[in-house]
Amino acid sequence: MGGGLVRSLGGWSQVLSLRRKGGRVASDERILGSGEFIEQLLADAASREKETLRLSRKIVDLASLAEKIASGQEVTEEELRSGSRRRGVVRTRRVFCQVAVKSLGYSGAEVARFLGVTTSSVNRLAVSDELPESMRYREVL
Repeated sequence: MGGGLVRSLGGWSQVLSLRRKGGRVASDERILGSGEFIEQLLADAASREKETLRLSRKIVDLASLAEKIASGQEVTEEELRSGSRRRGVVRTRRVFCQVAVKSLGYSGAEVARFLGVTTSSVNRLAVSDELPESMRYREVL
């Protein structure tokens, strides 16, 4: 029934007492919880917003990304886009999907059209366990 700050402190008398002493508690009427909890949620939201704004600034095109990742993984771009199931090619394609979808915000369908594979396979590769190589390419971009 509302009253996030009031309820979390134990009533209006506690709120007024705290204010008289000059104490401040983080509060947001949309969130029930302690001041620490609210500060953590707001910090997380700010970092997500910052990441979203970063993504809207610069986006590397898929062809450049494919060239960079393929050369770094010693696979040709043709192999990357071929649908080959060779272990090295699949691993490179997995890195490509993780970077393109998770870091750069491309849709699975866009990446699938570029690679010549199904959207389902791109999405599965993107959400699979993170490979150390994908972190290296995210830092470069």
